[in-house]
Amino acid sequence: MAITRLPSAGFSITIRIAVPADASSIGRLTTATGEAGAIVTALDVVDSDPTSVIVDLTCDTADAGHADQVVEALTALEGVDVRKVSDRTFLLHLGGKIEVSPKVALRTRDELSRAYTPGVARVCMAIAENPADARRLTIKRNTVAVVSDGSAVLGLGNLGPAASLPVMEGKAALFKRFGGVDAWPVVLDTQDTDEIVAIVKAIAPAYGGINLEDIAAPRCFEIEARLREALDIPVFHDDQHGTAICVLAALTNALRVVGKQLADVRVVVSGAGAAGTAIMKLLLRQGVGDIIAYDRQGALHRGLPDLNPAWQWLAENTNKENYSGDLPGAVRGADVFIGVSAPNLLTGDDIAAMAKDAIVFALANPDPEVDPREARKHAAVVATGRSDQPNQINNVLAFPGVFRGMLDAHAEEFTEEMAIAAARAIADVVGEDKINPTVIVPSVFDSRVAPAVAAAVRAAAQNPAVTPPPAADPGPADLPEIAANASATP
Repeated sequence: MAITRLPSAGFSITIRIAVPADASSIGRLTTATGEAGAIVTALDVVDSDPTSVIVDLTCDTADAGHADQVVEALTALEGVDVRKVSDRTFLLHLGGKIEVSPKVALRTRDELSRAYTPGVARVCMAIAENPADARRLTIKRNTVAVVSDGSAVLGLGNLGPAASLPVMEGKAALFKRFGGVDAWPVVLDTQDTDEIVAIVKAIAPAYGGINLEDIAAPRCFEIEARLREALDIPVFHDDQHGTAICVLAALTNALRVVGKQLADVRVVVSGAGAAGTAIMKLLLRQGVGDIIAYDRQGALHRGLPDLNPAWQWLAENTNKENYSGDLPGAVRGADVFIGVSAPNLLTGDDIAAMAKDAIVFALANPDPEVDPREARKHAAVVATGRSDQPNQINNVLAFPGVFRGMLDAHAEEFTEEMAIAAARAIADVVGEDKINPTVIVPSVFDSRVAPAVAAAVRAAAQNPAVTPPPAADPGPADLPEIAANASATP
């Protein structure tokens, strides 16, 4: 059975099956599953008797339709009784993925009197007299709001606030797991820029930082800029800056693998939304040779009509030769392709037409811009956003450590110096003696990553002059930017 999408743990199912108790039955199950295009990840015997065996067969499939096809293939086997099919992803989400747990015991009247009334009144009065004490005496010092309006949920589009909640819950769980940061989803039933800014400003006193998530471009640029100006806590749009940090880290090591310098390479970026724009701005500040930005309008170039301000800025500050053709033409002869857009935009032949020792980051999820199996036939280094492929570029490498560092430093803003420091820390965790074409970023489970990123961000917050100055300023300060302060604005 031919499938166009790669099987993924995101579509993992467990099938409870009764089969005859003979030597070939279980082998027939695994063979049929493989022939249906799924990947068997576990097979457990649940029960048995002299005539039958009940097993739980767990496999990764490509999507819900493919899962149905696998079940149908198993059901068609002689003597097989499919009794139940469980979607493991939905099972994991039952009841949500996070909870609130008190840090203090409340076992006696004495403990209650200090944690709540009357003792808590003294703490309230102390904060009223000195508001800065809120960071010391409340959850503020370690708490982040994960804010979304549901207008750009993953690669799925405008699903609204309720449908965005599973993503925000997952983000909060990752904050805690990898950075020790307490984060909470704040999903907003409005997509009005002014209302979002007003709401976040109103809830900000309870938080030490704001993580904006899955807010569509170009509104996300204005929302972030206005909140940074209004608040005295860091505002970080992970779709922009988390992605840009991880891409810069991965590209740093990929260039080490192929022996090229950033200043000498031509980069093509497919997707000029929040992530793509931030990636390009950070690369420009680091002195990249040239970039061609590609989106629904085609290659962004000078003279292209009806561009929004963010795209107009990119058209004026990238694409030195003013290329105006299609995406396959743009990647021809390019050193690097970075995709943060849509699946199946390029073929293996397109990658073959890139420069020698090409680098391909096809980050669309779950299906990349080019099949990584085809890309690896022609490119020297290939990375995706998938956990089942080598070189997974995942924002969890960045945001837990970035916020851990900002919270520890009592930072009031997120800066470009922090972004560069975080990217270098992630790249250096791998170690120059360890990198190779299939290892350009550390594992998301590498326990060294978040502490290294936190330390680098904390140092950048406390001593910003330590970070080498960025390249010459390529654009006006009132357009989408990496940092809040004028000196670090692209």
